[in-house]
Amino acid sequence: MWRMAETPKRGRPRSFDRAAALTAATRLFWERGYEGVCIGELTDAMGIRSGSLYAAFGDKKSLFEEVVSHYGQSPVGDFAAAALREEPTAYGAFARILREAAAIYPDPAHPAGCLAISAATNVTRQDAGVRAFLRDLRNKNVDEFETRLREAQRAGELPAETSPRALADYFATVLQGLSQRAQDGATANQLAAAAELALSAWPTTPR
Repeated sequence: MWRMAETPKRGRPRSFDRAAALTAATRLFWERGYEGVCIGELTDAMGIRSGSLYAAFGDKKSLFEEVVSHYGQSPVGDFAAAALREEPTAYGAFARILREAAAIYPDPAHPAGCLAISAATNVTRQDAGVRAFLRDLRNKNVDEFETRLREAQRAGELPAETSPRALADYFATVLQGLSQRAQDGATANQLAAAAELALSAWPTTPR
């Protein structure tokens, strides 16, 4: 019986390494921000053609969203969530978050600061959705801070009069400040000193 010849499947070249391509794109977006990167620079950095980029990742915005997800699963992007998961006390979690941020943000092994904080600070009106995407992500992180702090309050770790939301906003503000200071050239020692000063504001029950 005659069989119809199978149509060759189209796909990415065998040499395509999605993780490596995402890592390259992550670094570029992290260094220059969303608006500062064009498709040609992305394809050069990722080692693929534009057709392969669109086939594998969609448009630039879709690629950026996957980059942010990839970043969030890496040690430099997941450290805050890991601290919230792993530390037995809220103070221990937030102390670890600020201290690790002070070490990670100025590390010369990668661009300074936090990609999710700085990558879309300046975008055109047509790309406002990118700014909203990161804003919503950051706000979700603040919500997670608040949830952990409310749990701590119920457990007696925080005074009853403490506002978990205000404290969550405070730590989010400190984190964003550490990121910006790292981009401005602050050293790990400088950021560590600022982190310790910020931790001194942790609410305690008056004796």
